[in-house]
Amino acid sequence: MSQIISILNTLDTITLGEMDKVKLMNRMDSKYMFTMQMLPQLLDNCRAHYVVTDIGGNKCSNYETLYYDTNDYKLYTQHHAGKLNRYKIRKRTYVESAVSFLEIKFNDNKGRTTKNRIKLTGNNMDASAIAFIEKETPLKAKDLKPSVQINYTRITLVSKALTERITIDLKLTIGKDTFTRTFNNVVIAEVKQNKTNHSEFTHLMREYRIKEGAISKYCFGISNLVEEVKKNNFKEKNLRILKLNHT
Repeated sequence: MSQIISILNTLDTITLGEMDKVKLMNRMDSKYMFTMQMLPQLLDNCRAHYVVTDIGGNKCSNYETLYYDTNDYKLYTQHHAGKLNRYKIRKRTYVESAVSFLEIKFNDNKGRTTKNRIKLTGNNMDASAIAFIEKETPLKAKDLKPSVQINYTRITLVSKALTERITIDLKLTIGKDTFTRTFNNVVIAEVKQNKTNHSEFTHLMREYRIKEGAISKYCFGISNLVEEVKKNNFKEKNLRILKLNHT
């Protein structure tokens, strides 16, 4: 990790305030997975085209995300079945700032992702959180329960043209009840754009022969931690993550 920090310290930086220009709450996403061994060289190659987000002197930020689903895992099952218009509901905490948001992600049938969120003031679902869920989704808040905890460390790059963001997630940990599992050798990178434009990062992925492949951290967590759900459609992706982790 010290090598990665050293490389990040050579990149130009951008603040959270400056990054408001590229919030991309309605966007197109492309995801890639590779090993930690590849990350230093990739970051080094990003220096000319990207800046790194600096939050209070931290270029790596820790995220804790608690997902919600129904007792029968309806949201997971819809994703597994390939339903195009689907939701994810989660509480995301930015560890360093101790700020939490309730977030709702909606993937539509055109391949776009829309994210809405409200700031939370406590640990439990209050009236505003309940109203938010029932306004933004067809679900009833009373039918939702915590389903899986997903934690990771994130590096965020922003193109110097301010047209895209790259999130790079490390040290992925999935947990349910008292069981946790960490994947220290897996990196999940996501290219986020308003529309599909030229991306230097995507070009790098092609150079390194890393294929694009959609992966849901939530579905990965559920399919590995919940015995009774269907998981055949995620088998290939899950095996790929396991293989990367042991490379």
